[in-house]
Order: sequence, then structure tokens, then C-alpha cells
Amino acid sequence: MITGGKNFVSSHPAFSNDAKKLLVCTGNTVTIFSISTGMKITELEGHTALVTSVVVVVSAGSKPLSHCWTSSLDGTIRYWDFSLPELIKKVDIRFPIHSMVIPTASCKLPVGTNEKPSNLYAFVSIEDTSKPDDGPKALRGQIRMCNLTKFRLVGGPLAETRRPESIVIGTSGEFFGIRNKQKLHIWKIPAKDFNYDEVKKMKLHHTKSLSTLAFHPSERIIAGGDVTGRILIWRGFGRRVFSHNKLPLIGQDMEIEEERPGVRGDDDADSCSTWHWHPTEVKFLSFSSDGAYLYSGGNEGVLVVWQLDTMKRKFLPRLGSPLLYFRDSPDPSLSSISCADNQILLLRMPSMEILRSIAGIKLPWSFPEIYRDFQSGFAFDHSAALVALRSRNYCIQFYSLFDSREVSQVQVCERNYLPVDDVTVVVTLVALSIDSSKMGTVEAKLPEDGIGGLVTLKFWASGSRSGEYSLSTVIYEPHSDAGISALAFHPSRSMAVTSSYGGEFKIWILSHDIGQKDQMPQKSGWKCRSVGSYKKRPMTAATFSGDGSVLAIAAETVVTLWNPDTNALVAVVGETLTPIVRLSFIGKSEHLVSVSWGSKPQLSVWSMSKLSISWTYKLVAEAVTCAMDQFAVLTLLPKSSKRTSSDEEIALQDRDGVILLFNAEDPIPVATCSEGHQSKINPLENNVSFEEKGQYGYASIYGELPEYEMKRDQIPAAPIVPSDRPWETVFSGPSHVLPPLTKLCSAFLASLLEKRPSVQQ
Repeated sequence: MITGGKNFVSSHPAFSNDAKKLLVCTGNTVTIFSISTGMKITELEGHTALVTSVVVVVSAGSKPLSHCWTSSLDGTIRYWDFSLPELIKKVDIRFPIHSMVIPTASCKLPVGTNEKPSNLYAFVSIEDTSKPDDGPKALRGQIRMCNLTKFRLVGGPLAETRRPESIVIGTSGEFFGIRNKQKLHIWKIPAKDFNYDEVKKMKLHHTKSLSTLAFHPSERIIAGGDVTGRILIWRGFGRRVFSHNKLPLIGQDMEIEEERPGVRGDDDADSCSTWHWHPTEVKFLSFSSDGAYLYSGGNEGVLVVWQLDTMKRKFLPRLGSPLLYFRDSPDPSLSSISCADNQILLLRMPSMEILRSIAGIKLPWSFPEIYRDFQSGFAFDHSAALVALRSRNYCIQFYSLFDSREVSQVQVCERNYLPVDDVTVVVTLVALSIDSSKMGTVEAKLPEDGIGGLVTLKFWASGSRSGEYSLSTVIYEPHSDAGISALAFHPSRSMAVTSSYGGEFKIWILSHDIGQKDQMPQKSGWKCRSVGSYKKRPMTAATFSGDGSVLAIAAETVVTLWNPDTNALVAVVGETLTPIVRLSFIGKSEHLVSVSWGSKPQLSVWSMSKLSISWTYKLVAEAVTCAMDQFAVLTLLPKSSKRTSSDEEIALQDRDGVILLFNAEDPIPVATCSEGHQSKINPLENNVSFEEKGQYGYASIYGELPEYEMKRDQIPAAPIVPSDRPWETVFSGPSHVLPPLTKLCSAFLASLLEKRPSVQQ
């Protein structure tokens, strides 16, 4: 099994000492990228849960080291030589670690010797899983001190919080802190030998919830960002609390309030000033290495550079995504920004020129409810083994699962990213032809107060490189004012189909207009060749057969089969309980798989030779893909579901879903796959309702009666072969649930007649 598409921005990255490599937390591993090429070099594998921190060991001499520490939710801290790569040491503290910092003085190692400092310490943010997580005063988060040399935690909690908080440490290694609601907790680290009792603590207060903080590299200045977009600058903090000679607190013979402007209550700071540019939550703050500038970022996708003394600002705008982290490198001319769309930008400083990006797969994002039922999440470029995904910044991203990197982006809409909650334009569909020479996209502008909606269909032609496309044709409102529910290409010809909730489908062909003699040929374009409909029902899904001879269109709960050349209706196969949202032919078009959502979700396999359902499952199928005579289904399982066998028990309550691999004619999965587990067993035994369908009579026309439910102990071991005499059972069932004879008779007679396309004289 090939896996790819890891999250590159779950935690802060770290630069190597020579600034030639970037260490990135990627799931259970740490991936090491080359700064010069942006390509993956190697991985650190060994953690069994999410890696939350990576700290590069600072060299004490001129020769850079290639050692680092990592922490993980698996409760371990590991020490690596990432140049090999090789695991050197493991510390197990038996608590999930959400964040870790190591003071610079403690982290430095002498070059040319294997000796290690006598006291090597880390400060970790852990989660005490023994405490309840639903109580109003449950404090599961703890800040602890860990002796990495003696493999154990030291002393009790330095602080307790409702949830584990991220730890921030200054580059000098003198202070570290966390934000906790409307307060900043700050600790001073002993200068020489570490002692738990000598770690001093103070607090700074604010009126709003704080979201991030940063320490000045050389002065007693701390910056804090809040959820409203404000930045607070405390100067001269800790002069009394962290002093060797304790001074009296405010309230006796201390300075008057005017001499400590902006400082709340008895907070230990000389002054506090407020800066405001960000309209929403400040995601990160970071001081430059010389301390002259402060960098800030948030949901706007804009990097703001503040001059500390004058408050003057510079901007790096239009980064296309909310910003999460900023990291300086040992090379003052190089920095990185981690963006919420799963890419890391490498910047040349101080000009803030983007050198290159390390882009991962675009993460899922919330889709407007109005288009949720007929969105197409991705498409495959089979020729180059790429996956095409819609991104939030109106692009189609082409991503290589083999190389785990972005290959290209195609800008569908010429719009800049705006950090607003109300989405006005979305890319709803993307489809690729089998040879990837053509691409189709659908974008929709959402109406405002019911006015101004616009649906646009675009066709694209491939370029000279994989993932490169140029716009060929733009069609506004291809189905009047109705939305497009599906888009599919013919397997071997320049033909495509779109279906619409407005009750019609259209077949599009690529035309080549040749000019008059002695004139240059005109550019090719797509045009509508024919239109079809079925009883004015909304068309909810569409697909071509493997050889392109049959076009299947879902008209809500029935499947209609058409000849794409003559646009003639060939047959009608029905019927499901809820509208069909996905259709796909399996193998050589002998079977068709359909997916229905709604209150009664259903996965169905249809026999094209018998025009009836072969078998179904009552499950939620999020995605379906077919190859040869097999197909795979991504399905969601109940949280409490589990499977017990003679030698293993698989608990699925913590998993999002499972992939099931089927043979078209067999309702029993041939294989299953979930995160961290692959098996040949059938996990559906106690989770979802399976119905083996030998559809005949009434059911072959209208589907199963909703009043009937097949009991599990009545399910036969093998599918029932449909009867050769369906008319004998067509009227079986209670009379009070049968439809009127006027409705039933016409459908019954139609099922017995052979349908032929009409021939015009």
C-alpha cells in the first residue's frame, strides 16, 4: 500500500545548524528536507504516535552537529543522529507529550567528544490521562521538568492547565512560558546547574484571551498576542520576581501607577503597550535574531514586520492561507513560515522574498452546506500517478503520492484569498480524462440573499508537463440557474457529460473550427451536442462505462442508461431508498456501483446483464474507486464498533473509517485497510446491515419495501440468483403497501418490453 499526504504544519519545524536542512514533524515521523531543493532527504522513524516537537542540538564548536531531540504523544523523548539517520537514545515518561523545549545551555554539546553534560533537562507539556476530561475543573495539562540524563521527571508540576499548552522558549534559553486563558505564565531557568526548586515563576495579565507569546533574544521584553488581533509588549518584566534581592511589591513605597503605563495590577513589568493591526486572532509572534523587529501573522495570510522602536510596519501579503508558525534559522538571511494550507515557505530575509515552498497535500476544509451533497473531492491523473484536489485558494493542486510533494497548482478562479467566514465562491467539482489530456472544473458563486448566484463550467487542456493545464473553454450557467451535480469524461473520445439538479444532463464535445482558405485555424473549444432528461427528475450522478458505449445517469433514486452517441434511453434500473450521489462502472462495464446518502445510506452493486441489484450494504460510503473487476470503498464505521476473532480484537472507535476492497460479484470484502492495520477479515459483521440482493419482481422495479428489514440470522451465505420468471412474484407483499395498480402496471409492462431507440424517417 502506498501512503502519502502527511501534515507538514502540525508543529514548529527546526533548521539544522548549517541551515541546509529543515526538520518537519510529519505524523509519527520527522521528515528532513533540503533547503536548496525543497525535496525530502530522509525520515526519522520510530515514534508510534504524533510527533509534537523537534529540537536541534546546538553545537558548542565550529563544526555543526546533526543531532536532535523529538517528543511525541506516545510518551517518549528520542535522541537522534539525523545525518545517518539513527536513534541514539529513548526516554519514556509515560505521558503524552504535547510540547517540549530544551534550554540552549542544556542542549549544547561539545564537539569532538562523546561526553554529555552532567545535567541535561527538558521542559515538557504533558497530558495527565488519569484525570477526567469532562469536569469543569479538570486540569489535565501539566508543565513538568524532565531529566534527560536520568530518564525521569523531576519534582511536581510547575503549572496545571485545563488542557496541555504549547511551551515557548527564548533564544537565549533564559526564560520560557505558556499562555493560559488571559494570563502568561513565565519561568526563569537557572543559569548554571539546574535545580527544580530554583525555577522561578511569574504571571502577566490581560483582559482578553491570549493566543501566543514570544521572548526578546537579549532584553527583558515579552510580546503576547490575543484572540482579537492585539499585540501587547511588556518591557522590563521580572525585575522584582526574578531578582536575587527581593524588592517590596506594589502598594507600599513603590512607584505611582503613571510610572508603569499599561501594566495591570501588581504585574512585574515596567510598561505595557498595545499594537493593533490584525483583525482576528494573532497566530504567532517571533522576534528577529537581533531583536530589532517583531514578526506577526494570523488568519489574514499576511506576514507583518514591526520595527520595535518606531512601530513602523512592513508587509508580505497574499500568502493565500492563514499563517501558523514563524521560524528563524542559524543563517540570518533565511526564515520559514508554516501556513495552514500545509505548506512551508522559505524566505530570504530581510527582503522577505519567497525562495521556494515545501508543500504538502492540501488539508480538508469546511465546505458550504448548500454544495455539500454534490462536491467532488479529488481526481486522479493516471498517466503521472498524481491526485488532483480542490484547495481553498481556488486552485487545483496536483500532488504526487509517490514523492509526497506538490507538483503544481492550477488557478481556477482569479481571486485572492480573503480571511472571511462567509465563503462566496467555491470550486465544487474537478474531473480528469483517462489520459489526463483534459480537465474539467466547476465553480459556483453563492447567491447573496437569493440573488446573484453563478455557476461556471471550465474545460482545460494539458501542457507539456504533468499537472500543467491551460484554459480552453468557459461556459457560464451551463444548466441555466441550476447547479452541476456531476462531471465526467468519455474514456477514449473528446466528450464529457454534466448532470444537473435542474433535471437534465448535457453531453459536451470538443470541436475544432477550421477557418476559410488562407486563414489561420481557430482555437478549439467545447460545445453542447445534446441534452437529455428523465421525467424531469433531478440528475444527481453520471459516469461513462469502461468502453464508453453506455452513459449511466442517476435520476434521484433510479439509474438511467443512455447511448451517448444517439442520446437514446436504453434502460431504467431502479430503485434505491435515497438519492444516488455517486456512480461508477466496474471493470468491463458488467457491473455498476452506486452510493446513496441521506437518512438511509446505501452502497449498491448492479448487474448490467440482468438490470437488477446484485447486492447492497447499508453503510455510509464517503468515496468509491474502481479498477479491473474490483472496487474499493471508504466508509465510516460506528464509534463503538469492534471485531473479535480467534487471535485478535480490532477496536475501531478511535478511527475515522476503513477501506473495503470488493470483487464485483462477491459481497464479502476480500481485504480491509484502516490506519495502521490491514487484514483479510470482514469487519462489517457487527457494524452495518448487509443485504444480498436477488432482485426480482416488485423489488426489481421499485426496490425493497421500506417497511421490511431482513434479520441477520436470515441472511443466506451466498447471493440469491434472480428468478427467470419475475412476473410470478411481482405482486408479492402486503396489499396495503403496494402502489396503485395504475402506477404499478405501466412500470411492470415496461420492464417486460424490449426498448429500442426510435428511428427518424
